[in-house]
Amino acid sequence: MTEASGARLVPVRPADACEASGGRAGDGGAAALAARLRSIRSRGGVPLVGDDRWSPRQWDDILRTCADASPPDDAAWAGLTSGSGGFPRVVMRSAASWSDSFGAAERLLGATGDDVVLLPSPPVSSLTLFSLAHSLEGGPRPVLAEACGTGTGPASTVPDAAEATLFHGTPQALRRLIDAGAPPRLRAALVGGSGLDARLRRDAASRGIRVVSYYGAAELSFVAVDDDGEGYRPFPGVELRTRDGELWVRSAFVASGYLPVAGGRGPGPLRSENGWHTVGDLAELAAGRLRLRGRGDGAILTASATVVPEDVESVLRGLPGIADALVLGLPRAGVGALVAAVVEPADPASPPSAAALRRASRELLAPSHRPRRWFAAELPRTANGKPARSVAAGLVAAGEVARLA
Repeated sequence: MTEASGARLVPVRPADACEASGGRAGDGGAAALAARLRSIRSRGGVPLVGDDRWSPRQWDDILRTCADASPPDDAAWAGLTSGSGGFPRVVMRSAASWSDSFGAAERLLGATGDDVVLLPSPPVSSLTLFSLAHSLEGGPRPVLAEACGTGTGPASTVPDAAEATLFHGTPQALRRLIDAGAPPRLRAALVGGSGLDARLRRDAASRGIRVVSYYGAAELSFVAVDDDGEGYRPFPGVELRTRDGELWVRSAFVASGYLPVAGGRGPGPLRSENGWHTVGDLAELAAGRLRLRGRGDGAILTASATVVPEDVESVLRGLPGIADALVLGLPRAGVGALVAAVVEPADPASPPSAAALRRASRELLAPSHRPRRWFAAELPRTANGKPARSVAAGLVAAGEVARLA
């Protein structure tokens, strides 16, 4: 891959970094990629790690972005949003915006430089990039669960995965790891990207794995943490407040802002006022604990009610036979939208019936929040494992997912 000449923003394809340096196969190429990142940083560059699964057009977009970029003077890292609503935005951040949180993350996990952290999400994910950055400053040794981030196989195919003592990834990735047989020395997991259900925390604990879940965003980094199963509290060093139901954050971990991506994008969700920042998430604060209620612009308006998809999804994930769920609004004249659910069956060969799901939802959900349409499918996901709501909505609209009778 050709780098943009003279640009401070340097694109990195993980597979190229691994191949060029003859990286160890045992750690999935993590050491080679970390060495590439260190080299770029040592020369005053700002690495922008991409996704080996991108199309040539997407890589061309990133190359043009790097060639045209003028990063902030304090920029050290260029991350990417998850892209759940389209092509990801480039998020610029200083070195301190991550390094200032390394100590708190270590204390929450009881981590040292002697630990080995298994990273199931590809390096383009902010979860994985954070841990790679941490390793450059004495943090746990990283192991990529897929060689060079190419999607060549599960964690069990990377030899060093068996040495992992820590995990950093999404709840879905932790579930897959536990179901496949967790590494014998694994003792703690840092889990973010989407909501953690109580059953997964219990299953992990039964195998001696302590789970620390957190809420954050590519733009905000760590915001809140739940290390006891009792709900989110502010991450150390973070202040929280709500305004008209919207969550605002004050901390040293917030990113500097966005760079434009070639082809043009609208403004990102990050907004700042007098040292406080928000990405538009809805939340409630009570007794020092944070309850998330989804993104403000994702609410479903149905008849006279406003339905927050995450409220319904948290209920559906607890139903028997459901591995995961997404809730969408289907446009309908007269009422605005119908609430619909796309469920991922725990057993794809035997999905629950719509009648059974309706009966269960009647017991647990208010009438306005009960899905009127039910679909079954393996949920589409972003690069870091988060359910891709906009992609799922497109599949439903195109009739490409099965409707449950």
